[in-house]
Formats: sequence, structure tokens, C-alpha cells
Amino acid sequence: PSACCRCLDAGKDTCLYPLPEPQDLFQASQMKFEDFERDLRKLKKDLNACLGETDKVCKVSSEENLQPFKDKMDNFLTQAKTELETQEKQLADTQKIFLELSVSFSVKPKAGEKEVSLNTFFSIWHEFSSDFKEQWKKQNKLLLQERVKKAEESFKQARQKATYNVTTKNATGIVRYFPFSTFLFFLSAFSPERFCL
Repeated sequence: PSACCRCLDAGKDTCLYPLPEPQDLFQASQMKFEDFERDLRKLKKDLNACLGETDKVCKVSSEENLQPFKDKMDNFLTQAKTELETQEKQLADTQKIFLELSVSFSVKPKAGEKEVSLNTFFSIWHEFSSDFKEQWKKQNKLLLQERVKKAEESFKQARQKATYNVTTKNATGIVRYFPFSTFLFFLSAFSPERFCL
């Protein structure tokens, strides 16, 4: 966490937690591919039922009452079928990628599981991310304190350097020598109109 915080500019708005949030990993661990498959099967069943009802309405309707119902329903059913097929493909691809991921991380199925479940995989990552985030916050806070301390020291050193020396030029006057930084400070305090050279 310490090295990670140093890379991420601790104490600034750009400093973001570099891993998925523990809550997101917990929610992922509660999901099941079987639930998604069941929902898609139900959608397919509902779509087929809708298709059957549309055919019935089209068969009993006269030609003059058939439009625009038939065209609108044909477009709707075609689009719904395409979206359902896309969802089914995405789910299959996601399952395949997940299994490859679990193999690459050497995660084994729990007793009674045929394959590694989402719960098994993401529970491990949820625990890791929760522990990591606690340490990350502590390190981030320490680095922020270090930056504040360095800034305070720099400011203190700048104030100490801003002193001036007084030396006598001759018996008639005194010449004061200012450091350039002090000169710039005084210069910035006044608008150009106030200087009359």
C-alpha cells in the first residue's frame, strides 16, 4: 500500500483507490451464473409467448386492421430476439473468461462444486481488497501528513531566509540589503500604479 500511495499522489483529488471497491467485490460474490441463465430462459419463453400471441392476432384480424400493428410487432420481436441472443452470447463468453481467470489465479472449487463459483472467487478478493484498503488509507494519511510537514518546514525556512541585514554605508545614512525573495514579496503587494519611479 505504501508504494501504491506514493505513485498515486497522496493527499490530492487525483488520489484514487487502485483496486475495485470491497463492496463491489462483495456484490459480485453474491451473484450466480445459474440465476442469469434462468432469467434468460424466462425471457426467451416470454418472447416465444409474445410471438405466438402476435401470430394469433394477425390471423384473426382483417387486412384493414392489420397495420400498423403487424409491422410494429415484427420490428419489436426482431429487435427483442437479437438482444436476447446478444445477452446469451455475452453470458457464455463471460463464463468462459471467468473460468480461465480462476485457473490463472489457481483458485480451486470448494467441496461440492463442479467449477469455481463467483462466490468462491470474489470472496477471496473481497477479503483482500478490504484489508488492502484499510492499509492504503493509513499509508495515504501518513503520506499526507509528511507532505504537510514538508510544506511547513519549507515555509519556515523561507521565512528565516527573508530576514535582512543592516549595515552602515557612512555616517549620513543606512543601506538595507533585502534578499531577492523578500523584494518580490513587497513588489507583489502593490499594484503597478502605486509605484512612482
